[in-house]
Amino acid sequence: MKTVNTTVAVVTGGGSGIGLAIAEKFVHNKITTVIVGRDSEKLHKAKQHLGELCVPIAADLSDLASIPTLVKEVIAQLGHIDILVNNAGINMKKDFTDVTDEDFQKVLLTNVTAVFALTREVVKTMMPAGKGSIINISSMAAQYGIPKVIAYSASKTAIEGMTRAMAVELSPKGIRANCIAPGFIATEMTSKAFNNDVDRKNKAMSRTPMGTMGAPSDIGDAALFLATDASRYITGVVLPVDGGNSIGF
Repeated sequence: MKTVNTTVAVVTGGGSGIGLAIAEKFVHNKITTVIVGRDSEKLHKAKQHLGELCVPIAADLSDLASIPTLVKEVIAQLGHIDILVNNAGINMKKDFTDVTDEDFQKVLLTNVTAVFALTREVVKTMMPAGKGSIINISSMAAQYGIPKVIAYSASKTAIEGMTRAMAVELSPKGIRANCIAPGFIATEMTSKAFNNDVDRKNKAMSRTPMGTMGAPSDIGDAALFLATDASRYITGVVLPVDGGNSIGF
């Protein structure tokens, strides 16, 4: 299924939530989209929903040694990669003093090291074409302090720094790198967190000038913009899609 004249995207964590919403926007805009995730069942359901332009590949990105093989598999199937969305990530809510070294490293492995390793391998395939778009997903946890998510905060702050470093080094080669920092988005994961912590939900909404949570499709729209020539002169930015939360009081 080589797609020589078709745009090809890879979206990690594409089986649900924000990743699925991004994949949905891409597919609706005729972009062949590889969704990567650990849960084969989720990926299969997403494939049924998204149709023939969706290619599911089950993989555990925390297994760093398997990443070059994953990228080779995508190239073998589709011929090239034009867009990479690093969306997969894990969180861990614990009091600061309860976070073990292993806890901290586990979050950084998935949220930072795997993002670096996958991007490095994908960029190697983009360089001969002299074009590409890397989109990293950050968080409000990199915009301001949030308690009980120290490892997650560290990982997302690292992602924003990596985005700027990627942009400076790769943009001269035609490969843009940008970042989206979602605010409070109505996903299953967020709903679960807020339903168990009403005070947290009220605090989040009180500092969001637009007064509501965003939809996953809002992140999908931003990703589509940064993935395509609509943003051809934009690189190295962190775009908050947050209803004003990051500047709210």
